[in-house]
Amino acid sequence: MKASIITVCFNSSKTIFDCIDSVNNQTYVSLEHIFIDANSEDETPNIIKKYSKRDLRFVSESDNGIYDAMNKGINIANGDIVAILNSDDIYACDDIILSVVNKFKQTKCDILYGNINYRSKKGDIVRTWNSSLFQKGSFSKGWHPPHPSLFVKKSVYDSCGLFDTNLKIAADFEFMLRAFEKNDFRISYLNESIVSMLVGGKSNTLQGIISGHKEIKLAF
Repeated sequence: MKASIITVCFNSSKTIFDCIDSVNNQTYVSLEHIFIDANSEDETPNIIKKYSKRDLRFVSESDNGIYDAMNKGINIANGDIVAILNSDDIYACDDIILSVVNKFKQTKCDILYGNINYRSKKGDIVRTWNSSLFQKGSFSKGWHPPHPSLFVKKSVYDSCGLFDTNLKIAADFEFMLRAFEKNDFRISYLNESIVSMLVGGKSNTLQGIISGHKEIKLAF
């Protein structure tokens, strides 16, 4: 079972090395690291080409936003399962993709999610998002899994569709809502921290929260 890790980036030279290093250090061997770069003007492309060791695939071109870039990565992915790892995020431990693949094999699931850590710029864990088992109807009660922890079979995207690029902040939520609630895919929960996510980001600003809530309403 091959895993495709997609990293979307733009002028990410301050954080991209740690992201690359966390993928390079994974004990699971069968994986590719796909970088979709939006014509970075800093050292991001050079860092990627110099340090990425895991079946590197690199695309650098203009795009129509982060979700358009993610869709490009999914479309060219060769893996059986696909994950999105943001350029300022890292995997929580070196064995996590091995644990994910083993869970896929044990449960024969189509979609897997877990927990995530939030870390400060100093590297300290400041909060953990512990998820829980999914039940139909959970999204309407305010539950949803942390998208950075999501691993999805490529066949799910083929049948369910990709990210809606009309949404600028909550397209990941809309995809999960569609995949979890409108379909009958086999879904599994791995009760481990999968990703360590840097605090901050566009969706966590006041304007981002307001816009995100509007898009979530639209998604429903």
